[in-house]
Amino acid sequence: MITRSRSLVISLFAAAIAAAPLAAQSPDRSKPPANGPVPSLKVPSIQKQALSNGLPVWVVEMHEVPVVDITVIVKSGAAADPSGKFGLASFTAAMLDEGAGARSALELADAVDLLGASLSTSSSFDASSARLHTLATKLDAALPLLADVVLHPTFPETDLNRLRTERLTSLLQIRDNPSQLASAAFSRTLYGDQHRYGTGIMGTEATNKAFTQTDLRQFYTQHYQPQNAHLLVVGDVTAAAIVPKLERAFGTWKNGAAVPKPTIATAAQPASRQIYLLDKPGAAQSQIRIGAIGVARSTPDFFVLDVLNTMLGGSFTSRLNMNLREEHGYSYGAGSSFAMRLAPGPFVAQAGVQTDKTVESLTEFFKELDRIRTPAPEEEVAKARSLEALSFPGSFETTSDMAGQLADLVVYNLPESFFNDFVPRIQAVRSADVQRAAAQYIVPNRVVVIVTGDLSKIEQPIKNADIAPVTVLDPANMLR
Repeated sequence: MITRSRSLVISLFAAAIAAAPLAAQSPDRSKPPANGPVPSLKVPSIQKQALSNGLPVWVVEMHEVPVVDITVIVKSGAAADPSGKFGLASFTAAMLDEGAGARSALELADAVDLLGASLSTSSSFDASSARLHTLATKLDAALPLLADVVLHPTFPETDLNRLRTERLTSLLQIRDNPSQLASAAFSRTLYGDQHRYGTGIMGTEATNKAFTQTDLRQFYTQHYQPQNAHLLVVGDVTAAAIVPKLERAFGTWKNGAAVPKPTIATAAQPASRQIYLLDKPGAAQSQIRIGAIGVARSTPDFFVLDVLNTMLGGSFTSRLNMNLREEHGYSYGAGSSFAMRLAPGPFVAQAGVQTDKTVESLTEFFKELDRIRTPAPEEEVAKARSLEALSFPGSFETTSDMAGQLADLVVYNLPESFFNDFVPRIQAVRSADVQRAAAQYIVPNRVVVIVTGDLSKIEQPIKNADIAPVTVLDPANMLR
């Protein structure tokens, strides 16, 4: 029997929101509606079932457009990579659609294209997924393709080697990209080469060269099981109509042994402020990364940190961007973020800056990191609250948006009430909350600082500035 959860209704109280000025658009976010009365947003209810094999199914009906999104979430990602095999989860997910069932990679791609559908696979630190987007009228033909990708991947040797070459090429390109290199070096320096968060999701050159069909099949067998998965359906369907089809497609999927759960070691915060330099001769910019260990997605300070980061570096009118871009013209854009995973991911403030303004940019970064720890004007906090509250409805506009929201509930074990709670919890944040959180989570004297640029121009000025002890790193070691 279908269990229909109570409607997830978010009441956006216009008077409370309109009392605060609206922040400008973030470069990475859709423009929020104009300030003023905002209608209530009703998020469609989640209808919950389970297939005969125990696979949970969530259905959200959205009938405005005749399309359907079906996502299979596997609750194992890069964090589940075995020691010495970093990148295995990512490689396994990438190979799912490189041949499945009776079809080769090309035959599968042709079958999807002929339906006007899209089928993709991906992996993050916390989960892997396969996603189908199709016209509702083509669902019956498209659904078996998704089922083959999830239940019957073939991991053909030829395609494995082709994908290996592509991944090795991508890793080489990171070395030549100052921005990506700086981010890789930041993670490696902050977490170390033994911690899973110290290496990118794709892994290293050595691990990707060593992966075999046996490695991929073993990871697939251990982790791709109904007991470790979730089916999300969003779009122009009804639960009564879609669940029998899902049963036919996925009901034969069997559980195996207990799924091994990853254990992410607790990472130590930097003991002091340290600057690490990586040489990119001739670079027109210096790429700066400054940060420390952040928080897990389960943090009770999620809403406070959302507002704090919007103020510091999460929107176009954030302090970092207004300082480094608008006031000084050192950068095209500066920002900050908390990577909230099942275990604490990094907090990072970052920008690409003019080579000849590298020292000045570092000074301004630390000025803002210090200033965010002091009491903020309530008007500025209200502005950040307004931006977050008014942007939230945009998270449910399309079937893909809705599927992404549901995936977060599944992967991070969030309550359904999260949707309902978001706006009031954001609106409850005050200046004192921001100051407390900043004091706890942003400690400028205990951070890792990465600067990737032309050392012939920036090394001595940085040392002369005496901001922190300076160490020069070998870029090649950051990706091994």
